[in-house]
Amino acid sequence: MAPVEAHAAQQQHHPIKLYLLVWGLLFVLSTFSYLVDYVGLQGYLRWSLILIFMVLKAGLIVAVFMHMAWERLALIYAILLPPLLVLVFVGMMVSESTYVLLTRLLFFGAAPGT
Repeated sequence: MAPVEAHAAQQQHHPIKLYLLVWGLLFVLSTFSYLVDYVGLQGYLRWSLILIFMVLKAGLIVAVFMHMAWERLALIYAILLPPLLVLVFVGMMVSESTYVLLTRLLFFGAAPGT
């Protein structure tokens, strides 16, 4: 088998049904995201729901439309691991910022007028 023919034989053709199903799920998740604003939810519940729907939509797009669901594990780690590590570092910075704020308040006291 020639290299071009071997490569063509390895190519996977995904059924259009899969893409239509994902498109429908994206539509439903977007509708839920807009309903969060329409219903008028406020506070942490609102932002939690919006972020959950956003992450679900991004995951579907990356997995199906960018074909990450069918890639090698090393490539998946190379693309998904750095953003996860950034989130861990952001969490560490938030934790440290709280500590620094409490330490400053303890030693320097509250600002005048607060």
